[in-house]
Amino acid sequence: MKAILLSGTCALMVSLFITRWAIRQFASWGLGQLIRQDGPETHHVKRGTPTMGGAAIVVAVVIGYAFAHLLTWDRPSRSALLVLLLLVGMAGVGFLDDFIKVRKQRSLGLRSKAKLVGQTVVSLTFGFLALQPAPGDGAVAAVSHRLSLVRDVGPVLPWVVVMALIWFMVTGTSNATNLIDGLDGLLTGSAAMVYAAYTVIGIWQNNHSCASAIEASGLCYQVASPLELAAVAAALTGACFGFLWWNASPAKIIMGDTGSLALGAAMAGLALLTRTELLLVVLGGLYVAVTGSVMIQVSWFKLTRRATGVGRRVFRMTPLHHHFELLGWEQVTVVIRFWIIAGVCVAAGLGIFYSDWLGSLS
Repeated sequence: MKAILLSGTCALMVSLFITRWAIRQFASWGLGQLIRQDGPETHHVKRGTPTMGGAAIVVAVVIGYAFAHLLTWDRPSRSALLVLLLLVGMAGVGFLDDFIKVRKQRSLGLRSKAKLVGQTVVSLTFGFLALQPAPGDGAVAAVSHRLSLVRDVGPVLPWVVVMALIWFMVTGTSNATNLIDGLDGLLTGSAAMVYAAYTVIGIWQNNHSCASAIEASGLCYQVASPLELAAVAAALTGACFGFLWWNASPAKIIMGDTGSLALGAAMAGLALLTRTELLLVVLGGLYVAVTGSVMIQVSWFKLTRRATGVGRRVFRMTPLHHHFELLGWEQVTVVIRFWIIAGVCVAAGLGIFYSDWLGSLS
């Protein structure tokens, strides 16, 4: 528990101060945000705002977690390092995307195929390492071969299928968080709620480990180093709150793909390693809705264009938050109401987790 408090507090303080430094330094380096021309007109005032701020979040998380372990003299666990691998690796992909945007002065960075290749390399590297049994974690793999909500469901999946699932979750979640990162503080605030939920989940799993009889019956499963995962989640929560201080409207810095891809990958990593893959759909319900709006818009436009020759839209603009902007909602109003939705989704996810755990242990 001490490591969790230290990790979260240190990440919060580092994020607060390093982000302030990044605002001045990135501006002096000319690392300003480029705005898409077809976006809402109200966003044009953000042109030139320092970007790549997600690097501050990543640095704060790593320092926060490392500092906590230096003070407690605990060895970092494999599970925690795997989440940090996802965070740093996907931040690297996002950094390349942001750097190309700034260098070439265009709103498009990496081509979609190039970005997908980078996401694939990071996710499959994580998957390969996570599926290797480690004696220090009870000779079990960090990631299960079965899908889980709060307990394992369905049949045992082949190694190739599990790797495909890991790829889908990591790339899908990182793209979802990238889509929602369009308004000041929207992703930062909602992500902090999800990470706070995973802090609670890790603590609960550590304090309520499976009894041998239940474990043998298959109703419950072993999670490798849940308290360490809670420490990483706490660091992510603190880092997001520290960044939000400067990222709230009007944003003094934008996280860019460096942050948005990294935050989504870390969420997927926590879901996989706590073996709550299906629960992430509930906890991240806001991201599911925003991503769904894009899929509906594109599909309906193509379908109607093929049928009538004229493409039609369901929403005024996607992702979903831009639709409400064009309806006349102020950006701050959209952000706060979306935060409320994110909070409801997190509360619902924790409710499902709590009730199912009680059922499995009763």
